[in-house]
Amino acid sequence: MPERSLTHLDPLGSARMVDVSPREQTHRRALARCHVSMLPETTTKVANNAITKGDVLAAARIAGIQAAKRTAELIPMCHPVLVGSVSVNFSIGDDYVEVESQVEAMDRTGVEMEAMTACTVAALTVYDMCKSADRTMTISDVALWEKSGGRSGPWRRSDTEAGSASR
Repeated sequence: MPERSLTHLDPLGSARMVDVSPREQTHRRALARCHVSMLPETTTKVANNAITKGDVLAAARIAGIQAAKRTAELIPMCHPVLVGSVSVNFSIGDDYVEVESQVEAMDRTGVEMEAMTACTVAALTVYDMCKSADRTMTISDVALWEKSGGRSGPWRRSDTEAGSASR
């Protein structure tokens, strides 16, 4: 079996950033989702824009978009990507808010980390905005659902994998 080298370590074992400069720019897209579980009363307040801090979903959307653009500042070895678009959307259930983020770019490396960072920061913002009304909230099931572009091509979470990463 051939020895496989670790991509983020140099020959001396020190951390390094992978060189993506020889790669061709391609259209990259990634979709991530997560859940913020909460009491039904809290979900109702979010849906009715009745949380005292203000419009929860508007604040969370802006936070997610901003987070996607700053991912390389937060994740070691993550390449700065010129993000072309970010969307953050929400679905409200009886006792949860689902967060979905999609990030697109023309670049040499993928935008999976940007999509998951946008999703997670949007969920944290929902938590922050609602914490005075509900301390029982949990954030869970952060997962990449789809990606396209690059050498590995398109990928989509299968139905079996979806069962473990969804409600």
